[in-house]
Amino acid sequence: MGENWARLVERRRDTLGDVLLALAVLAFAVPAILTGRSFSLMPVPETVRLAVSSAAAAAMLVRRRTPWPLVTGTAACALFAGQLVPLTLAAYALTAERGGRHRLGAVAALAGAYVVVDRVSPYTDHAPLLAIIWAAALVCLPALVGHWVWRYRAMIRELRERGRADQEQAAALERRRIARELHDTVTHAVTVMVLNAGLIQDTEDLGEIRKLARAIEDKGVRALTELRELLTALRSSDLPPSAESVEGIPRLVEEGRATGLRVALHYEVAEEALSRQAGHACYRVVQEGLNNVRRHAPGTDVQVVCETRGETLNVSVVNSGESGGGGGRAAPARVPAHEGSGYGLTGLSERVELQGGRLTYGPTADGGFAIHAVIPYRPPERPAR
Repeated sequence: MGENWARLVERRRDTLGDVLLALAVLAFAVPAILTGRSFSLMPVPETVRLAVSSAAAAAMLVRRRTPWPLVTGTAACALFAGQLVPLTLAAYALTAERGGRHRLGAVAALAGAYVVVDRVSPYTDHAPLLAIIWAAALVCLPALVGHWVWRYRAMIRELRERGRADQEQAAALERRRIARELHDTVTHAVTVMVLNAGLIQDTEDLGEIRKLARAIEDKGVRALTELRELLTALRSSDLPPSAESVEGIPRLVEEGRATGLRVALHYEVAEEALSRQAGHACYRVVQEGLNNVRRHAPGTDVQVVCETRGETLNVSVVNSGESGGGGGRAAPARVPAHEGSGYGLTGLSERVELQGGRLTYGPTADGGFAIHAVIPYRPPERPAR
């Protein structure tokens, strides 16, 4: 019951506030009128005074849409029923909804009505200076408090909107990080497995079939392990324990050669000075480059370079523009090319940029394709939040 009431109050908070203000106006005006403690600038019946007070209370219910019914209603209540407290409530209610700057005229009208009624009230000492002081204290000051409340509410709304925007941005970044990991893990594994399966169909050598089958099994087990660890570390910025680094690049090259690629490797890396994140990004660059060659140019010569220069790690995968001769096995054309998708290279660019590096790619002069990355030894320090 308590929770239901709390949810109702949260949903109808503005409406309940307006109703409470309207009841406060009636609570101050009606008893004074019925007990003869009210006065008017001109003789009017008691029913008129009650009607004017009821109109002032009803004006509280529409104060969010327009201020003038509240100004005229409470001013009439003061002039014809002698009730000044509704002016105080009206001053606060007006500025708490829209801010004092937008309603200075309305607040000035309420203060003027307060001074006039105070001057003619039989219950005051008729001192002009005191009337002005009381108007400032009981009309202008509540209006200022209402303005502060309006500013506070606006600040809370802005902070909430900014928080929602930050959450949406963080969720988008997390989705893209997951997409990068899944693409790099699944695409490479499935591509190698499909190519090996195609080579099995093209050979009758039992020993070669067993070798390719073992390669398929090994790649499948490794991909399942990476996916399992990726799922367990999904909400963490740390890499899974089995995440490959630069030391896995020679194995990538051997896998490429086993599936028919003609790959040359130049590898000179100071592995001990390289962070895990930077090394993993380097590994993914070579992996994506070899996968693209398998899909788009399986018969070309490929040059893989991974070397340190100064304080950066330079990684490149370049394939020639024409298929060369030689005894290399041609890869079967069973892997879909996904032309125009660009997910792999886009995700690769994001991965390298997160390490403070830069990725460039595009066609070469001889019609081939090149991917080149420059990665610092260690990722840049991130500012504390």
